[in-house]
Amino acid sequence: MNVNVRGSGVRHVLILGGTTEARQLAAELAANPALRVTSSLAGRVAQPRLPAGEVRIGGFGGPEGLARWLREQQVDALIDATHPFAGTISFNAAQAAAEVHVPLLALRRPGWVAGPGDHWHDVASLEEAAGALPALGERAFLTTGRMGLAAFAHLEDMWFLMRSVDAPEGTVPPRMEVLLDRGPFTVEGERELLRRHRIDVLVTKDSGAVATAAKLVAARAAGVPVVVVRRPPVPGGVPVATDVAGAVGWCSAPSGARGTARPAPTGL
Repeated sequence: MNVNVRGSGVRHVLILGGTTEARQLAAELAANPALRVTSSLAGRVAQPRLPAGEVRIGGFGGPEGLARWLREQQVDALIDATHPFAGTISFNAAQAAAEVHVPLLALRRPGWVAGPGDHWHDVASLEEAAGALPALGERAFLTTGRMGLAAFAHLEDMWFLMRSVDAPEGTVPPRMEVLLDRGPFTVEGERELLRRHRIDVLVTKDSGAVATAAKLVAARAAGVPVVVVRRPPVPGGVPVATDVAGAVGWCSAPSGARGTARPAPTGL
């Protein structure tokens, strides 16, 4: 692979990671002995799946800290392959990259699109999701992660099943069962989960991940409504690749030939 940034061979690529695509991209780039590949993980998961190449864990200290790290480590290209809802780091990356004049790409899997038989309710935030729940059901399956559960804590009459990789912290709903698990999940398994816990409404974030899309298919089959928290936008002016191949192609292209590719919607 011939990767060129700033008109010369890339020495150091920093991947802001934590997603499946980030690990795949690190493996692709680390296979080139001419590259130094560093993946940065936020450290919110107790036992993360480590990617190929070098790994750093923890925050940078805002856009200023990230810009300083880019300078000190002589980073030649920055790829934001974080979770679609990790909005703060994405905007920090855009600000830091602009300050240091390092090329920046966002790697974002396409979002989910409702199909025939789906009963989806789009919302812009967890708080809006909580506001929609009482009119939709009494037993909710929360797959929004362990952060932000306080948004549902006032719903004392509802029962929640919350699934995440690690146990939740902080304020949570008073009637809640926690299921610790990690995808990928199967449609059959998700259908059984909905049946066993008598789930009548599902709450999820539009992560777009194939590994966690089975719950949407199961909800469709069971006639369960889904509250979908839509993802925040990518910072303006940042080019977007929808898959690992697109990110590798962006790295390989001459600086002047890099376009801005936006995610194309895909159905389930």
